[in-house]
Amino acid sequence: MMSSAPPSEPATAGDDDDMESLPLAAASDYASVASTFDPLLSSTSATAASPRSPPTRAAAFTLSSTFSSSFVDPPSYADATGAGAGSSSPRSASSPSSASPRSARLAASEYSLLAVSDPETEAEPAATSLVPGSGPTFVSYLVTSVHRRDPDQRRHSVRRRFRDFVTLADRLAEAFRGHFVPPRPDKNTVESQVMQRDEFVAQRRAALERYLWRLAEHPAIGPSDELRVFLHAEGKMPLPGSTDMASRMLDGAARLPRQLIAGEDAVAPPQEVVQPAKGGRDLLRIFKELKQSVVTDWAGVKPPLVEEDREFLEKKNKLQEWEQQLTSASQQAEALVKAQQDMAETMGALGLAFVRLTKFETEEAMYDSQRIRAADSRRVATAAVKSSRACRDLNAQTVKYLDTLHEHLSIMLSVHTAFSDRASALLTVQTLMSDVASLQSRIEKLEVASSKIFGGDRARTRKVEELKETIRATEDAKFCALREYERIKENNRSELQRLDSERKQDFLVMLKGFVASQAAYAEKIVDGWETVAEETSGYVRARGSDSIAS
Repeated sequence: MMSSAPPSEPATAGDDDDMESLPLAAASDYASVASTFDPLLSSTSATAASPRSPPTRAAAFTLSSTFSSSFVDPPSYADATGAGAGSSSPRSASSPSSASPRSARLAASEYSLLAVSDPETEAEPAATSLVPGSGPTFVSYLVTSVHRRDPDQRRHSVRRRFRDFVTLADRLAEAFRGHFVPPRPDKNTVESQVMQRDEFVAQRRAALERYLWRLAEHPAIGPSDELRVFLHAEGKMPLPGSTDMASRMLDGAARLPRQLIAGEDAVAPPQEVVQPAKGGRDLLRIFKELKQSVVTDWAGVKPPLVEEDREFLEKKNKLQEWEQQLTSASQQAEALVKAQQDMAETMGALGLAFVRLTKFETEEAMYDSQRIRAADSRRVATAAVKSSRACRDLNAQTVKYLDTLHEHLSIMLSVHTAFSDRASALLTVQTLMSDVASLQSRIEKLEVASSKIFGGDRARTRKVEELKETIRATEDAKFCALREYERIKENNRSELQRLDSERKQDFLVMLKGFVASQAAYAEKIVDGWETVAEETSGYVRARGSDSIAS
């Protein structure tokens, strides 16, 4: 986030050129009010503000501007603890260092490089337009990856559009039910119409790159075939695209009469019961599960299978409380960033005011006492501008460390989805078990009715055989659904353990880094003002002498 070059030595307060080493950023809110004479905006400065490259990791906090400091470079946590200097962001395209737990997790992932770059506007292949160039278009991105286990470290580059990322997310959601699958970036249709196109594309590119890094660091998704095919397959996206909800509902509506009247596909096949019913292709299954949910929740009827994992229920409740605390802490962090930014701007404005006072005293000085006051005003201006710059750099460090709060808050979306998968799988098992019990009850009634007829009832006997066949198919589906439910439970258990471990590591680093940066900058700011106090201590001694004389 900041330059890794060693900090330059602050100029002495008595030097006439010390103010020229303190350029303000041109983008600052108060730079425009300074006159051309102001040494803070002198052309002799070699460190004029330059456009800063967009950060590789988007922070959820906002900073109006952050400019380079001649006072002190922000110390990283590794510098503060003596672990070494210089660590690359885990979201960068280069190999991440081991300075943080997240970087260590990325270093253990399957990929040493993941980058989304070079956005290009392309025309829809099936689009036809009477006016050339006026048809619908889309933006594609160059996705570059290097597999860590590849001995040649070859770079694989493929072109992917946002729709391909949506397809990847859908496939991962189906294949990794119960896992905390990182959420993909939103489509943001409204923002794409309001924001400048280049700015929107740049933000989406950065978000897609972060999304791929999050997938890569996941222990189950990182080595998956779905991610490998997405990153390596040339040409069009090889994964089958997901069907929209409207099409699925139409297919389900077309099947429903056959299911109700002819009994066709009345029992969901095993390969379908392992997926949630909310897909829409099987409306009969949706209605059955809705009925089961209503009977269980509203009628108070105990289902044949209930959630008995007390440890899971306790952790689920704790996570709900944790999310509330995390939301509150995130809001307080944003307030802290805003307060530090206001402090930086106020100190900068104070420094410029003393610069103008120094200019006036210097130009209008007629006595030595006025020149002395001008020199003292210069010292105060220097300290104020340095403090402003330090506050801004400190704010950048605060954003970097406290962004962990927003990272873990976004993880809660994945947690809720995984818990929803578990509840959906349990509901499917409950519905199938209720279906089996209902079918067995019908068979018993038919057998009793058939036994009252001498020689038996062939129609009822044939119906009993059909119901027994339906029971066998339902039992097979129940077995698959129960096995899927147990698999999701195990995935939840392992993911909760991983989340607890990563949360402890991330928050320990966040707190240590936050405290270290706050202490380091506070010490530097205090040292600067102590120097000013010592250099202007003559006023205190003079006031004391006057009071004694009086």
